[in-house]
Amino acid sequence: MLFRQLEYLVALSRERHFARAAQSCYVSQPALSEAIRKLEEELDVPLIRRGRKYEGLTPEGERVVLWAQRILADRDALTSEVQALRTGLSGDLRIGCVPTASAAVALLVEPFCSAHPLVDVRIASDLRSRDILGRLENFELDAGVTYLTEDISDQFRTVPLYRERYVLLTGAAHPAAASATVSWAAAATLPLCLLSTGMQGRRVLDEVFADAGVRAAPQVETDSIASVYAHVRTGRWAGIVPRAWLRVFEMPPGMRAVPLVEPVRTAPIGLVLTAREPGSVMARALTDIARRTDMAATLEHLPGERPLPEE
Repeated sequence: MLFRQLEYLVALSRERHFARAAQSCYVSQPALSEAIRKLEEELDVPLIRRGRKYEGLTPEGERVVLWAQRILADRDALTSEVQALRTGLSGDLRIGCVPTASAAVALLVEPFCSAHPLVDVRIASDLRSRDILGRLENFELDAGVTYLTEDISDQFRTVPLYRERYVLLTGAAHPAAASATVSWAAAATLPLCLLSTGMQGRRVLDEVFADAGVRAAPQVETDSIASVYAHVRTGRWAGIVPRAWLRVFEMPPGMRAVPLVEPVRTAPIGLVLTAREPGSVMARALTDIARRTDMAATLEHLPGERPLPEE
């Protein structure tokens, strides 16, 4: 059994097409097909449902893909570990994060790159929470930054980073802009632009609205915090965004951010990694940075902002 055969099988599972899988592995389609056929002979089980075109993996194939992903991840982790011992940490760090947390990820990446200047960081910042967990399981990410909810299983370990707070974003001419705070019930009556239904960040908002005894009915939904800002800036809509984004955009001209109360609600955001040991050297290095970086203190005190109400 060769690593190459496992790589081809994983690529076929991912691409679900022989030609695309071969292209992603930089080999010809016959070479990929033959390597997988030989793997089937060695394991003495059919791995692929064969017809006139690719029809999916057999149950045995699905199990072998899981083992292949694990074996290849361990190979890469071993290679990175030896390389780090010899010349220092290098290679790619792959981070996935939910859109609401992408503004805060830079507070992790900056000290990480200062400590490990030979590492390149690849960030996927538009993922849903379940997609992050799925990619971690499939060894497609080294770490994720997402909501620390109760449904994160024991196969993952977490490092708390900060608690997400929320502000109402409005035009400066809106009556709410002059208020010290705005209630969630009052916010629900405004023309709103919110994150899309199904996103974890939106589910958090809907839960708070429900606790306040109201239901928000946004006229505009988007999967981008930057898009919320853009719509609010037109003056037609208000939006609800995490306070961490005020650090990125500060306060654009003609807009105001007002803390939301009744209730004051926060949601825990943290680093999520697979619990397998020893794990990748990249994940361990990022965990060390996360535990030494006080993101909460940085995000709790943003310059020029009104004092926060107590939780």
